[in-house]
Amino acid sequence: MNNTQGRSRGCYPLLLGALVALSCSTLQAQSRQELEEAQARFKQEMANCVSGNTSQDKDSCMREARSALAEVRRGVPDRPGKLESDTRQRCEVHQGEPRDACEARLRGEGSATGSVEGGGVLREITRPAPAP
Repeated sequence: MNNTQGRSRGCYPLLLGALVALSCSTLQAQSRQELEEAQARFKQEMANCVSGNTSQDKDSCMREARSALAEVRRGVPDRPGKLESDTRQRCEVHQGEPRDACEARLRGEGSATGSVEGGGVLREITRPAPAP
């Protein structure tokens, strides 16, 4: 009986090793697929940037596309809602109406004039002031 118990205990490390190897190969395949998908997204985003089919200026658009690809390469997956989270962070320093207007401008409401090449983009939103 002791002999049988000794053999079964010897199989556990082998089984554990096989499971770890399988897990690693699955993760590697997933990360390879994620990288290929990210590279395809990058090419499409760069094409959109160059053609002007975005709401951003060309330089910012291209910088963000490169940053997104770099994050995937570093192993940081895209997070749903990241843009909204970043928008909220930019506007957190304001309170009340100024904060609402900040968030509205970043969502693309209002008007935008100027260019990065020209020194900057001015985003403006006009709202009626409350009656005193």
